[in-house]
Amino acid sequence: MTIEEQLDVLMQGTDYGDAQLAASMRRELKAKLEEGRPLRVYCGYDPTSTDLHLGHTISMRKLRQFQDFGHEVTFLIGNYTALVGDPSDKNKARPILTEEQVAKNGLTFAEQAFRILDPEKTQVKYNKDWLSKLSLLDIIRLGQTFTVQQFLTRDNFAKRLDKGEPIYLHETFYAIMQGYDAVAQETDVQVGGRDQLFNIVVSGRKLQESFGQKPQVAIISGILPGTDGIQRMSKSQGNHIPIASNAEDMYGKVMSLPDSAMPTYYKLVTRFAPEEIAHVEATLADGSLHPRDGKMKLAFEITEIFYGTEGAEAGAAHFKKVIQQGGLPDDMPEVAVEAGTPLVDLLTSLKFASSKSEARRSIQQGSVRFNNEKQTDINLEVTVEDEIVMKVGKRKFARLTPK
Repeated sequence: MTIEEQLDVLMQGTDYGDAQLAASMRRELKAKLEEGRPLRVYCGYDPTSTDLHLGHTISMRKLRQFQDFGHEVTFLIGNYTALVGDPSDKNKARPILTEEQVAKNGLTFAEQAFRILDPEKTQVKYNKDWLSKLSLLDIIRLGQTFTVQQFLTRDNFAKRLDKGEPIYLHETFYAIMQGYDAVAQETDVQVGGRDQLFNIVVSGRKLQESFGQKPQVAIISGILPGTDGIQRMSKSQGNHIPIASNAEDMYGKVMSLPDSAMPTYYKLVTRFAPEEIAHVEATLADGSLHPRDGKMKLAFEITEIFYGTEGAEAGAAHFKKVIQQGGLPDDMPEVAVEAGTPLVDLLTSLKFASSKSEARRSIQQGSVRFNNEKQTDINLEVTVEDEIVMKVGKRKFARLTPK
């Protein structure tokens, strides 16, 4: 590819919220590409939970594009920044995690990321390696690069200030810590979501300049909406698509998206070239491509990325049989249930709910059925005399037998 063609791919799906900044970042990236050397590119991931979801893969897909163009990519696990907590997309302070919690959460991060990234071309680093070595005096000197006013102009801080809600001092440390990640690695490019704009553009670039380094290029991607098509994808919102689930679940959840979310998903989490995506958008707009067919193409592509062609075909077949035709899956797990088992405990033990509170919500919302009959009692104790087919939502099934 020519440099201009590479730029088109690398800038696809970016969202700076400012046309001038976007143009400036494209010019700077072009200048770096013209140097004819492998660029040092990274993205950081804080292990604040155990699972990565489809929203996390936007930046991973961008990292993979840089890999395919011959650049050096680092998958940075923020095992030290996670101890502080990123306030970027929050309207209140994040809870402080322990080092043990962070270490446990980060165990499978790289393994999950290698579903997209080339493991042989990926460096995995931990920012504890340099952040833990900073002294209090070092932190004070880093803080001299910024003003309090710069932090207070951040959208979420400004809103909290207007409402009289607390902004804790430690929350301002996060951007400085992330900025120092760029300094420690002497990076050319940092990839991140729109919520990371301040951390990358202001903090990272300013700190690099203060250390005599050339400021990094910020590749800022758009934010992926969840399965509701409105709020950003988040495990806490229950609208996420985990990448370590299974092909049937992933395919079905993509098919549940509202039509309006399709263009964003095509741009942010598929392998299609810009001209292919433009064609899909045009044919959806003029009616020559039915939204259902466009969504099936999208679901197959996304599922194939993580589970291969065989997995995508299995996901499509499962969706057709179970969702469209109302049948039962062939591979339904069989579970022997001890008499008097609380339904809430049963749902969590089968991982049909990530927590007891989520299990109670599913029951109250009428999402749990026994032999197609709704179960709405959150205190129900399950006793199985004859076989029961339990269905939770549209895609989770289990065959319950007496123990």
